[in-house]
Amino acid sequence: MSAATSTARPYDALLLLSFGGPEGPDDVMPFLENVTRGRGIPRERLEAVAEHYLHFGGKSPINDQNRELLAQLRTELDARGLADLPLLWGNRNWEPYVTDVLREAHEAGARRVLVVFTSAYSSYSSCRQYREDLARAAQALAAEGRDIEFDKIRHYFNHPAFTEVNARAVAAAVGELPEDARAGARVVFVTHSIPDAMNDVSGRDGGAYVRQHLDVAAEVARRAGAALGRELPWDLAYCSRSGPPSQPWLEPDVNDHLRALHERGVPGVVVAPVGFVSDHMEVKFDLDTEAAETAGEIGLPFARAATVGADAAFVAGLVDLVEERAALARGEAPEQPATGALGPSHNLCPVGCCRNLRADLPAATGEDYRAPAPA
Repeated sequence: MSAATSTARPYDALLLLSFGGPEGPDDVMPFLENVTRGRGIPRERLEAVAEHYLHFGGKSPINDQNRELLAQLRTELDARGLADLPLLWGNRNWEPYVTDVLREAHEAGARRVLVVFTSAYSSYSSCRQYREDLARAAQALAAEGRDIEFDKIRHYFNHPAFTEVNARAVAAAVGELPEDARAGARVVFVTHSIPDAMNDVSGRDGGAYVRQHLDVAAEVARRAGAALGRELPWDLAYCSRSGPPSQPWLEPDVNDHLRALHERGVPGVVVAPVGFVSDHMEVKFDLDTEAAETAGEIGLPFARAATVGADAAFVAGLVDLVEERAALARGEAPEQPATGALGPSHNLCPVGCCRNLRADLPAATGEDYRAPAPA
């Protein structure tokens, strides 16, 4: 394997790094134990979450969605003359584990790898934890005498491709509501709840997780409203809270918010999972099952907007970001398009960015990271 002689240079492999998920019922509890290891989550809580997966046959949809995204990325890379750039897939919490994938890539000759996270925003759980996994993989490989360097693309929550595909999905979902509910419909943007304390240390200066979601929600609502020829009112709500009641997490919960909107006389809602890249478990269970049931119970017309998934425009945007990051690595000054008010995110995470509140662990692709020396 040699470094690509094209717009991906100096990288000699591209890694899609994702969360992972069980492939069958027997995988569910071991997977959840991987996810929560060291956090003291009670067994009964894991069993309750396991029921979400067992409701869908014990298989998370995320793995097949990653396979589809990989196939579309391969097609787009090939179309741009990047057929010589190996495309890898690794997970944090289930097979294929990222360390194993990188070991195989090293054996094939990879030495400098560009990473795409399947998460668009800044926070510990959506960025730094992935960076810690890369650092842990680098340490394990260095102990075997293997040296791999990592970079990542910037956060893409406000990349034009991400916002435009989400806007198109919101506009389409409005059209799925009953005709008499469309004119006064409200968009409820939804993302994964995190502890308040985690949001407080997210990004360079804190509060980035909420700030980024508010920025992209405003932009998506503006674009969708322009396509529909009217202003779209919107809110930001949260799903998938998993902490103890004593710990403050971001609110409102989407189900509570739907009830509040119904009490205010809102005639219909579009629930838009803008915090998620694909229809994984938090979307399929928390929104398509629980939130839809809540809306049905209270008689609130409900439509769910699609996630960006493997949409061709989104995939093209990811490859744009790959080429952008490669150009920066070569010392060039490429354009870095961004929508909304926040501008393009950083490519190299600042010191202390999205701090781990439980432990100070090495995190790759950051200003303060030192790669381990091979044995």
